[in-house]
Amino acid sequence: MKLSGRDAAGYFARPDPKRTGLLIYGQDAMRVALRRQEVIAALIGPAGEEEMRLTRISASDLRKDPAMLLDAVKAQGFFPGPRVAFVEDATDALAPMVTDALADWQEGDAQVIVTAGALKPASKLRKLFEGHPNAYAAVIYDDPPSRDEIEATLTKAGLKDVGGDAMRDLTALARDLDPGDFRQTMEKLALYKIGDETPLTPEDVALCAPSSTEAELDDILDIVAEARAGEIGPVMKRLRGQGVQAVTLCISATRHFRRLYAVAADPDGPGQGIGRLRPPVYGPRRDRILRQAQKWGAPRLEEALRLLTDTDLQLRSAGQRAPAMALVERALIRLSMMAKR
Repeated sequence: MKLSGRDAAGYFARPDPKRTGLLIYGQDAMRVALRRQEVIAALIGPAGEEEMRLTRISASDLRKDPAMLLDAVKAQGFFPGPRVAFVEDATDALAPMVTDALADWQEGDAQVIVTAGALKPASKLRKLFEGHPNAYAAVIYDDPPSRDEIEATLTKAGLKDVGGDAMRDLTALARDLDPGDFRQTMEKLALYKIGDETPLTPEDVALCAPSSTEAELDDILDIVAEARAGEIGPVMKRLRGQGVQAVTLCISATRHFRRLYAVAADPDGPGQGIGRLRPPVYGPRRDRILRQAQKWGAPRLEEALRLLTDTDLQLRSAGQRAPAMALVERALIRLSMMAKR
């Protein structure tokens, strides 16, 4: 039988131990693995693997020993409780072995959990599980997680009191990160909030979210965008000491001002534009970028991008003689002065 949508999500959380088996398949191996971990943990409990109620079988081992799966299904354990025989990364070549195991299955035997990659509708494994009266097949798509899935992840991590703004940022974060990275970020948030009874805030999310590769350049870009020209020199000196290259700084500045332009020029207004940025921004950083975009406006941001484009062309010119870092610093000062108009 097929499982799809909300039915699949509900079954993964509360699987029926009297079912013969479950096939989980999909293009994204990480998403499939997370669902497999969830359903096996729900079936055998946290101590199931320690009590040897889980048998792991690789596809290569099963090809070498076709009886391995059926033996695992019928084997009697030392500890009471549901058992699982798990076959990882299966292909249609294993369909005969899985067919035998499902055909001989009786109540009290280990449940057969099989994971696979993308399977076509004509796949033998798909047909086997979809056509079985007491087994399920569930496809895992690469779609962003639903709000229900995000809330379930938060609950598992122990995060209960989540403010509306924080949920907005978490939803954007879930779309941007791989499922495994998102789950780790939620666990990090839960550890961060231990002993803190206040609601989760965007600031908390921003502190625990994976850092951006441009984070070390944020200071100078904010200084420029906020017209604090007097602070440019000391920060530039520090960046030179860290080995930041002029071209890197110019590219980062261009990206930042393109981001501001995308927000300011959004046809539905900056408030909607900030939510459409990819990758998304969170917490105080989000508010700061929105303020900068509103202050500059689209016309002046177009001027800023022209200046940065000209600077980039000068840096790459074969005839350029001026020190590269000095050229970029001059451009940043001009941008800062432009912001004061």
